[in-house]
Amino acid sequence: MAFSVLIVMSFYHSLMSRKFQESLFIKPLKDGGWKSYALIFISLVLLLYAAIFLWPVVPATSNVDKGSAYKVKITPQSGLSAIAGQLSEQGVSTNVVTLQVAARALLISSKLKPGTYLLAPRASLGNILQQIARGDRVRESVSIIPGMTIWQLRSLIDQHPALIHQTKGMSSKELLMTLGLNYPGDEGLFYPDTYIFDPDDSDTSIYRRASQAMQKQLSAAWDQRDSAIPLKTPYELLILASIVEKETGRSSDRSLVSAVFVNRLNLKMPLQTDPTIIYGIGPKFDGNLRKADLRTDSPYNTYMNKGLPPTPIAMPSKESLLAVIYPAKSDAVYFVARGDGTSHFSKTYKEHESAVDQFQRKRNSSNQSKSQ
Repeated sequence: MAFSVLIVMSFYHSLMSRKFQESLFIKPLKDGGWKSYALIFISLVLLLYAAIFLWPVVPATSNVDKGSAYKVKITPQSGLSAIAGQLSEQGVSTNVVTLQVAARALLISSKLKPGTYLLAPRASLGNILQQIARGDRVRESVSIIPGMTIWQLRSLIDQHPALIHQTKGMSSKELLMTLGLNYPGDEGLFYPDTYIFDPDDSDTSIYRRASQAMQKQLSAAWDQRDSAIPLKTPYELLILASIVEKETGRSSDRSLVSAVFVNRLNLKMPLQTDPTIIYGIGPKFDGNLRKADLRTDSPYNTYMNKGLPPTPIAMPSKESLLAVIYPAKSDAVYFVARGDGTSHFSKTYKEHESAVDQFQRKRNSSNQSKSQ
């Protein structure tokens, strides 16, 4: 490409010569007639754009495993000179002068965006500059699912191949310190959403974005809360929302599930919720909650201990946060799963026992009969 610019400059001097103009039947005017110079200018522009768009600068062979593209990376806050240097170091045939001339000729010198780009082999400088100006780059994503636990999230991020893993192996305390967060643990602090990022971004940036998003949602919910809600801090709201998240089988039941727990807190009743027991068991939980587990004392045993557990038990959604501050108007203090994703809600223990008999015990008995 640099060679092509030299050709253009050489051709410019040729066009300016009287003999060359005469050979093209251009009649030089004594006063530097504008027609001659207009033709010279148009010819130069055409040559320049031809060089920019026809001269290949990208290598013909791919540098991507099992791919046909040529990958380059432009770091953030790079000017034209820096971009030219980075492209040159990565095998693209360009230099500072050539890139500056081409970018300014295309009116995109201030529009070039950082990121990782997959370029077509043997692409011209004009084509790749337009691609970079459009921001047509490689994008990656990681999704935090509502109800996901911190160990599930950390495993997901630790295994993501497009991230630089700065937090892998960090303890919960170290992660919180890195993010500048002051909480008893890192559970529940990361807002469920899909986070888009450039390849080779750091996992720290994902955690930071997700924690900031959760703080924003939590603060907004806390500011809207009813003073009758028996919660003292935003963190308690986060804890209860995480329980509602894990206990809700169908979205339409969410505010009713919240009402049950709010009523129990107001009545000083134990929450008696299985997901807290399961969380206390940890990643080794095998999917089978036993009676012995309900009798094992731990800070997360809400059958044996009144009030909230010490930390959230999952990442709650915005819907669960709002369900806690806007619980349904209900006197129910019990609920049982019907088996179809919904729950049956009861005001009295007698009604609850009848519902358990209807929806669970008979179903369990039927399942046992089918297995025999």
